Amino acid sequence: MKFKIIIVPIIFFLFTGCEQYTLKKSSEVDFKPEKKYKNAGFSLIYSDNLNLKKLENRSLFIFHKSLKSKSFVKISNPLNGKSLIAEVKSNRVKFSNFYNSIITTRIAETLELDPKEPYIELSLISKNSTFVAKKAKIFEEEKEVAEKAPIDGIKISNLNNTSNNQAKKISKNEFSYSIKVADFYYKKTANLMIDRIMEETSIKKINLIELSKTNYRVLIGPFNDIYSLKESFEKMNSLNFENLEILKNV
Repeated sequence: MKFKIIIVPIIFFLFTGCEQYTLKKSSEVDFKPEKKYKNAGFSLIYSDNLNLKKLENRSLFIFHKSLKSKSFVKISNPLNGKSLIAEVKSNRVKFSNFYNSIITTRIAETLELDPKEPYIELSLISKNSTFVAKKAKIFEEEKEVAEKAPIDGIKISNLNNTSNNQAKKISKNEFSYSIKVADFYYKKTANLMIDRIMEETSIKKINLIELSKTNYRVLIGPFNDIYSLKESFEKMNSLNFENLEILKNV
């Protein structure tokens, strides 16, 4: 009896972003990729008018959608290079997906954020990091000072241990942002994502950026006001992306 061999093609990365992953060595079990959470976008500055769970405005705590409670995060203001460590107070507070976190007035003023444009970079400090114990210690010291000092009277040093002259500076021009959907290894896959967005949403301002021969970025925008940016961001919620980012156009 003759049998025909049917080869079933497997399509990798279809409709998924190719974010940077690092595979463990074979001796480190599992072969599961490690992914460190990071996000650039707008935060929501807490106030009692939001009618949310109480968040003490003198503290270095934040609310987040997905990071576990008691996780440590580094929050940076890319416009001036200032950064600090905060702790996730809760991930059960409901707020718009447009915001990557809810932060306190203490954090906003320490980082010198513009209240009308509170753009931040947020990254999870891995528990496996060799620096986590030191960073946790710094957080406890900063928290103690923050709880005692007036809101406009504290300055927390940059955790990158760089001088003010060496800190990354981004000139703040007029409002201009784009939504980063994902990075893809194959151009064809990136185009498939663009087709899907156009078919399933009413979004039309979609761009394909070739960063290299193996890195293609899908961007939506640019947007010159926060209202149109937020509207398009919320339209993307129907596609169930876990970590959309907002990038400042410089």
